[in-house]
Amino acid sequence: MRSPFRRRDDRQSVDYGRDVLAGDWRRRKTVPVVDAEPDLVVEDADGGFCGAVVGFEADAVVLADRHGQTRLFPLVPGGFLLDGQVVTLRRPQRAPAPPVRRRTASGSVAVADSPAKVARASRIWVEGIHDAALVEKIWGDDLRVEGVVVEPLSGVDDLVAAVDAFGPGEGRRLGVLVDHLVAGSKESRIVERVTSPYVLVTGHPYVDVWQAVKPAAVGIRAWPDVPKGQPWKEGVCAALGVSDPAALWRRILRSVHDYRDVEAPLLGAVERLIDFVTDPGE
Repeated sequence: MRSPFRRRDDRQSVDYGRDVLAGDWRRRKTVPVVDAEPDLVVEDADGGFCGAVVGFEADAVVLADRHGQTRLFPLVPGGFLLDGQVVTLRRPQRAPAPPVRRRTASGSVAVADSPAKVARASRIWVEGIHDAALVEKIWGDDLRVEGVVVEPLSGVDDLVAAVDAFGPGEGRRLGVLVDHLVAGSKESRIVERVTSPYVLVTGHPYVDVWQAVKPAAVGIRAWPDVPKGQPWKEGVCAALGVSDPAALWRRILRSVHDYRDVEAPLLGAVERLIDFVTDPGE
């Protein structure tokens, strides 16, 4: 009689089929990694939602379908289909931004960590302390790098004698900035008497350097018209209701931040002087 109990060796083997993980294609092969650039159209591998990349939130990508509906999907490995191929999306890896080049108030590229040079023998003269302060406000960084000193005069009535006393020559150039340098003016007649090739005189058409600052920067519609024969600064103060010219000048100077706050004739005149006194052929 056959025993009702089978020996262990007599048991039939049980076929459990293939590896239970074999059906998970995301585990079976290398999945390409794709940058989720804006407007890239992909499909969610699990749910079938198809849409374009429109943004990110934490570790998830935001997709928008053709109807404008948006959904959020985690950036998991093999979580998306691109043109029918399984891919892993990641946030785009941006190259480091290039260093921002700092610019001086004059608009030129700042020279990093550059100490001021020893002063040149060459000089730039301006008519007064307000002119010097305005030039320093805009071109100070450039002038220190070049080793150029700006010196104020007390007007230009004695310009010819001052130039002779300076003794311009090779390696000792002189640039002069003159207010109200227009044809037929007293200033133009004085400048005509300066003939040294080592001296360059430039100027602007404004009665005073205050007027070279754009009215909008100061917060006024326009510079007031001052009747001929009346001191210009005092006339401007009276028209603007300011009793102290010094207070108005402080307001004007504070309003100047860079070259965009002053008129083009002043910019051109000063740039020409800087180029002249720093000419490598001097």
